[in-house]
Amino acid sequence: MTALPEAAPAPAAAAATAAAPRVAPAVPRAGRPEQRRLPLDLRSVRLDPAGALGAWQELNAAATIPHCIAQLETSGVIDNFRRVIGESGAPHRGFVFADSDLFKVIEAVAWEIGRSGTSAHDAWLDEMIDLVQQVQEPSGYLHTWIQGVHPEKKFAELHWVHEMYILGHWLQAAIALDRAAGRSDLLEAAVRMVDLLDRRFGPGREDGIDGHPEIETALVELYRHTGQERFLRLAQHFVDQRGRDLLPNEGFGHHYFQDHLPVREAVDPIGHAVRQLYLNAGVSDLVLETGEEPLAAVMREQWDRVHERKMYLSGAFGSRHRDESFGNDYELPSDRAYAETCATIADLHWTWRLSLAEHDPRHADVIEREIHNALAASVDGTGRRFFYSNPMQRRPDRFSEENAPAERQEWYSCACCPPNIARLVAQISSYVAAVRPARDGEGPALEVLQLAAAQIDLPAQIGSGTLHVDTQYPADGTVHLRLDGELAPGARIAVRIPGWAGTAAVTTADGRSQEVTGEYVELEAGEARSARITLDMTPRWTANHPRVDATRGCLALERGPIVYCLEQVDMPHGLEVDDVAVARGAQVQEAPADARAHSGTATTAEGAARAAAPGAPALRIPVQVHADRGPLIRTASAPTGGAAGETATVTAVPFATWGNRGPGAMRIWIPTAD
Repeated sequence: MTALPEAAPAPAAAAATAAAPRVAPAVPRAGRPEQRRLPLDLRSVRLDPAGALGAWQELNAAATIPHCIAQLETSGVIDNFRRVIGESGAPHRGFVFADSDLFKVIEAVAWEIGRSGTSAHDAWLDEMIDLVQQVQEPSGYLHTWIQGVHPEKKFAELHWVHEMYILGHWLQAAIALDRAAGRSDLLEAAVRMVDLLDRRFGPGREDGIDGHPEIETALVELYRHTGQERFLRLAQHFVDQRGRDLLPNEGFGHHYFQDHLPVREAVDPIGHAVRQLYLNAGVSDLVLETGEEPLAAVMREQWDRVHERKMYLSGAFGSRHRDESFGNDYELPSDRAYAETCATIADLHWTWRLSLAEHDPRHADVIEREIHNALAASVDGTGRRFFYSNPMQRRPDRFSEENAPAERQEWYSCACCPPNIARLVAQISSYVAAVRPARDGEGPALEVLQLAAAQIDLPAQIGSGTLHVDTQYPADGTVHLRLDGELAPGARIAVRIPGWAGTAAVTTADGRSQEVTGEYVELEAGEARSARITLDMTPRWTANHPRVDATRGCLALERGPIVYCLEQVDMPHGLEVDDVAVARGAQVQEAPADARAHSGTATTAEGAARAAAPGAPALRIPVQVHADRGPLIRTASAPTGGAAGETATVTAVPFATWGNRGPGAMRIWIPTAD
């Protein structure tokens, strides 16, 4: 392991640094020469409400965050705090880790303050922080289920009770609030519990790790925020402890908790998907600060295996319901996909940190896939109904299961996903652009990593002024750039070419046009004054690796970064979605934008904000119909039970919009007629 320098513990009151750091969820401190990218302050990236991501942020602010605040009351999360101090006679409600939902919502509010400067939730924050301070014990301990129901179990069941997991979300909320609003009271309280953990489970003390990773990434960010290296040491200690049989080998076993192998040996992603991905985010944070190559090598190998063997086309993860886990390599069932929303969010956090550490063009491609598909599908157009599980196929007789309902729900008994969506969307501008430092004789560059309508203030090392990005992406492949300002000598603007496109047509203000192949369109000062980048948005057919048995002999349809699906509501009368097949290379036609009534993403005034954003068109597909009514098991030579030669034209819609018009059959992967 990498040795860290000694530093004397500092009092909790000294939590915030004198110089406020950037308002962003991950702000590496080390500044190592080999670091690939530097994040921007989210306030310097303003997403246009007329664009898809900007409209989503407006909906998140107007509907999702207020909805989450209301549900914290309805579900009993806030009463759980009140009952500890005698202000509620209600029984404890929800899971033992429900406290984390409050902190995730506070984090969402914090990033929204940073984004928009809103004061709409100030009174609520006052009330919640005061409540947290009253419930917290003098020792620093806080966990409402333990304090109010089972005080004898304090730190006694780390694998299930999740004191450290809750603290991780508490820290992330508190750091966000201090960065975005300059408010340190929640952070000072959280640091008192960190101090308690350090005294109890720190290096050289009692062994102990949480069953649900999350504390690791939060502790590294606390180090970044405060400069106190004791927090970095504690994060490193928890990572070093995992995989040493500290958690009981019961229930789902050590693999479920990622406690089966030391982290530096665990190259295979395994067990509970969200836990693995949160752990990886924390490990990658350590890599950014320490530069430890053995950890970096494991993260590179794990990332390859996660995204080349265990990722769904939508950017979702987790193929098993029983333990919410990764399956084996290429085990990606469509109809039984668990694909938890939180797993996609956790992977986005991890992938972003890896993209800061080193260069791999696939990182931004994956984040794009996740944002526009799995994440976009997890919330409806009202901003108030959510999927926990995100299957790739819904059969017509599908029944609801716990956390995997047939249609989106307002809330869940295990409500981790809705607040997670709220905090991610509030901070989503943090992932749009970054700075590529100068190195190897080349000047620095502002990298536009996610194509979105935005105004991006140039950081000092790039120049001065604002880069205006005008686009209807992902509905349209044209991106207009206008630099209002000056680039520093040698600095450039670098716009990512998505991996699905491969090339881009570029026209600059002088009228010159060229085809650019590679990872970026690199623009110098004169070219960045005014440029147009055009991507080919022709729909394309996609296939999975042949080892994915569930989709062998099937194709999926994509246009730009958008994955499409068939829904029963769009089928011609008498035709079932599971009875269609498509010929390889079938010609696809785009429906006019004004004919997209089928997209129906908004049913309320608040939902209209998102529906008004430019949407990807519907696609019309010629298919063959095979309505097989034959027996389940038949001889291989027996004819099929359906009529041959029937054809139809069906409509495919963006997967992100499925289920907005009610429950019904849906599928992404379409059998081939060949």
